[in-house]
Amino acid sequence: MAKRSIVPFGPQHPVLPEPVHLDLVLEDETVVGAVPSIGYIHRGLEKLVEKRDFKQYVYIAERVCGICSCGHGLGYCESVEQVMGIEVPDRAKFLRVIWMEMSRVHSHLLWLGLLADAMGFESLFMESWRLREKILDMFDETTGGRIIHSVNCVGGVQKDMDSTMLNGILEAVKDLEKEMRPVADTFLEDYTVQSRLKGVGVLSRERAIELGAVGPMLRASGEEYDARLLGYAAYPNLTVEPVTSKDGDSYARCEVRIKELFQSFDLIREAIGKIPEGDISVPVKGNPSGEFFMRIEQPRGEAVYYVKGSGKKFLERFRLRTPTTSNIPPMVETLKGCQLADVPLLILTIDPCVSCTER
Repeated sequence: MAKRSIVPFGPQHPVLPEPVHLDLVLEDETVVGAVPSIGYIHRGLEKLVEKRDFKQYVYIAERVCGICSCGHGLGYCESVEQVMGIEVPDRAKFLRVIWMEMSRVHSHLLWLGLLADAMGFESLFMESWRLREKILDMFDETTGGRIIHSVNCVGGVQKDMDSTMLNGILEAVKDLEKEMRPVADTFLEDYTVQSRLKGVGVLSRERAIELGAVGPMLRASGEEYDARLLGYAAYPNLTVEPVTSKDGDSYARCEVRIKELFQSFDLIREAIGKIPEGDISVPVKGNPSGEFFMRIEQPRGEAVYYVKGSGKKFLERFRLRTPTTSNIPPMVETLKGCQLADVPLLILTIDPCVSCTER
């Protein structure tokens, strides 16, 4: 029997973009167990509902994570709107979807670049992030911010898009989709990429469900679940089909995210084609009284939002469960039996967002 040793991994590591800490149990170079530790960057953001009123807290919710900011603002606002019985204008719902799908493209391109960098494929990393800049430019033009957008508000959205902006997004998406094709082909067909990803970190459909995997991590194992099908914002008016793969390995998780990029392009086009005229917000009167629980599909997977109000301007409770929180147990499962050199890559395949997880 090989001698076992425990090696601390993180929270700082030259490959990882997030401060993840794991205690790896090794037999020679093989990982036989991993114990995650969280709390390294805990900021106590949920507690701030006691110091910022329910309208101001939108800006705190968005800052739980920069990359997921649009979704956090959307999930929080919709939860409060449900508690208060506010009916958001249809145009606002479509605008939320357009920004949400742009956010998904932004997040997936960022992840693809980080994955390429972890494999030492620098040119592919730079190309992925060059394309990501086009999405950030679209955000800048339509919201005034590249990462934190602050367009969601309780009752709707704060900014509208005129026809010139919408046509500009259509042109930008068309160009981006064309430029994305060769990058996608490289990720899916290059021998070096396949040798690092195929057969590595396999997670079966049964184990993915049992361990609570969400998002691309779950769908790459063959489970057709996408929280967008639950029908929030304008998604009931759009064509959403879960993107899945059956192999459950690192390659499958990469494949699902790449296919979701092109799905998001289609959803942006469909939303722009169907967006109605009208107001973008409604007046908000009174304070939240009651509680509500909802789920949305963030780029990394299903996020859960819970709000509770007692008729005061300050919420009594806000609770957020992020996708990475759910994906850490499945990630630990995929690490068992892998080689030490594959650990950074496997951590990246869940697209970790520790900022969200620890809040």
